[in-house]
Amino acid sequence: MRLTVEELSVHAGSTRLVGPISLAIEAGEPLTILGETGAGKSLLAQAIMGALPEGLTAQGAITLDGRRLDTLPPRQRRALWGHEIAMLPQEPWRALDALMRSGEQVAESHAIVAGEGWKTAEARAHDALSGLGLEERAMAAWPGALSGGMAQRVAFAAATAAGAGTLLADEPTKGLDEARRDDVTALLLRYVEDGHLLLTITHDVAVARALGGKVMVLKDGEAVEHGAAAEVLHAPKSAYGQALIAADPANWPHIIPQRGGEPVLVAEGLGIARGRRLLLDGVGLSLRAGQRIAVVGESGLGKSSLLDTLAGLIPAAGGAVRRLGRGAAPFAVQKLYQDPPAAFAPRVPLAESFRDLERRHRISRAEREMLLERLGLSPGLLARRPDAVSGGELQRLALVRVLLLQPAVILADEPTSRLDPVTQRQVMEVIGAIARQSNVGLVLVTHNRTMARRWADSTLDLSDYTPLRAAG
Repeated sequence: MRLTVEELSVHAGSTRLVGPISLAIEAGEPLTILGETGAGKSLLAQAIMGALPEGLTAQGAITLDGRRLDTLPPRQRRALWGHEIAMLPQEPWRALDALMRSGEQVAESHAIVAGEGWKTAEARAHDALSGLGLEERAMAAWPGALSGGMAQRVAFAAATAAGAGTLLADEPTKGLDEARRDDVTALLLRYVEDGHLLLTITHDVAVARALGGKVMVLKDGEAVEHGAAAEVLHAPKSAYGQALIAADPANWPHIIPQRGGEPVLVAEGLGIARGRRLLLDGVGLSLRAGQRIAVVGESGLGKSSLLDTLAGLIPAAGGAVRRLGRGAAPFAVQKLYQDPPAAFAPRVPLAESFRDLERRHRISRAEREMLLERLGLSPGLLARRPDAVSGGELQRLALVRVLLLQPAVILADEPTSRLDPVTQRQVMEVIGAIARQSNVGLVLVTHNRTMARRWADSTLDLSDYTPLRAAG
């Protein structure tokens, strides 16, 4: 099997967004495309699949096992989906039908795409999901009740139900903790070992390293590196490739752990619940001024709910949260959210959001300008709306807004999970430095254990506080 792409480019009208790019994928040798958000990785995969968004066009030759795909009429090309080429989309919860049980969705793929009778389709779906390590209760569950790793396995089973020999995996580990990430990576490697073709889109250097084969690095729609994974990931030649590899948390320097100053936030025997479901029990945490604590645990365990409880946004199901010293002052505990655009009114210039805050809390413009300079931000950014600012800039602006309130505690909920590695490292360095300099206690929720080990003074693993583990 072989997939070749020659001089492929993607256009919006007369504007070229991606390419021209050429590549080849052989059976047993996966290709991973690395790059920052907006580099054109997903557009490249969609162009190969023949599934570009409306208004975009592709030029170039795409050949799968000797057959030109780009010259096929759209209907004939779509007929290949699932049978010869399949897409594993990012964020599987969005790709799966929320109103259909997991096993039924895979069975439906067998029935509709592979043309099997329903009884046969159900049996094949059961066998496929069992082979991927899913238990009966997971097969009977709604997608929203699955962990990220489970949902990705269900999506994989559905995508490959009709035996497609080529898989395009778009950010298949996005938002997963390291254990679930490694599970999905192992699943993709099994697909390759079975003699299939695999193209993976990711911004995670660890995924590219684990998959091996070849790596292509995209920057602003162009390939700046292309070669054997071992060579590109060990000794990249381009400036951007070097910055990307250096930004991998595995390459961050270890900080010297600090004990911090006086306690500002203490949780004792804390129970965390959503509705009637107890997520965590017996959680203990003591945060000191200037200290960084990382909270880790797999998706759905209750990390964000813990932060909401510490912030007083939801009540504790047991135990107590105490604010001490500076932490007891009004507005002393502030939250930094996962999705930067969600922190600002979308249709309002950023300057207006800041002016509202400054008027209410009697904060001087000079304080704002000092913080903007400290975080390397141009005051001119405030004339823009949130959608006209990059993710890294917007997250730093969110940090400025939090710091204007002079908090004693910042609760940061996956603040860089939607940022590319280079921007992620920049933002985390800024957050950490500001916390030290301002003597602010920081609680960071992250699914990246490597980042937690490199960046935090101490780590709280919530898997130790699930009800069954706590009872034992």
